[in-house]
Amino acid sequence: MLRQIAAVFLVCTSLPAQTNGPERKAEGNVITSQHDPNVRIELPKSVQYVGADRWVLYDIADCELHAFVEANGQKNVQRLYWVQFEGYVPTRPELKHKYDSPRHATMGGLDFYVDAWVRQKDAETQKGSDREHIEALIRAKGYKMPEGMMYVRLVHLLDEQKRKELMVIYGEDLSHTGFTATDLSERGRAFSRWPVIEDALIERAKNKITIRVLGNPNFNVGMLSANALHALHKNFTNSSIVCFVCSSMIQ
Repeated sequence: MLRQIAAVFLVCTSLPAQTNGPERKAEGNVITSQHDPNVRIELPKSVQYVGADRWVLYDIADCELHAFVEANGQKNVQRLYWVQFEGYVPTRPELKHKYDSPRHATMGGLDFYVDAWVRQKDAETQKGSDREHIEALIRAKGYKMPEGMMYVRLVHLLDEQKRKELMVIYGEDLSHTGFTATDLSERGRAFSRWPVIEDALIERAKNKITIRVLGNPNFNVGMLSANALHALHKNFTNSSIVCFVCSSMIQ
């Protein structure tokens, strides 16, 4: 019997981590996240919501992504908005996100690492990757990706532990530049033009994506301790502030 129990235990502990369905709420052109982080992300009103997916990425990270596109009447994707919430699973406490891009942007008061690149439609996609998941979502809804795209990735790490991130990727069809992904790659004939194109792409991404940090939905002033109230009274001379806090507690 002990051997059977041990065998069952080993099988169970060797199974990959399981996740539930997506937790964030998408309505129209807006995603609302109540945790990790607590934000509202607004995209252009012209986007179409493709769908969401949630799974354990490579058995190490809880990953939830939401896909939006702007497409023409033939469902050819012209712009892609890829919003992803990700955190390493508790069973891998040693893992941390590592980003080294020197470029940063501030959106909604949050700091984001910024990088950009070009990609051909037929470029290899790693099996099980988040890209594989989002491309599957797009194909399932009948949308078609262009021959080449340029992307901006914005990554916010939630805290000093660097185990959770908010990632937003904005992509555009390359055809309007007059160049292909090969042309703009490092050894391409138009690589010298990429810095200017890249800068303009990043600015468009920042203008099209609005991020607002929300208040803690679980907080109310009734949670304040006596010490916290004393500190408020000591630090704020405006009596209306103190009265507001105290009156809110007794309602």
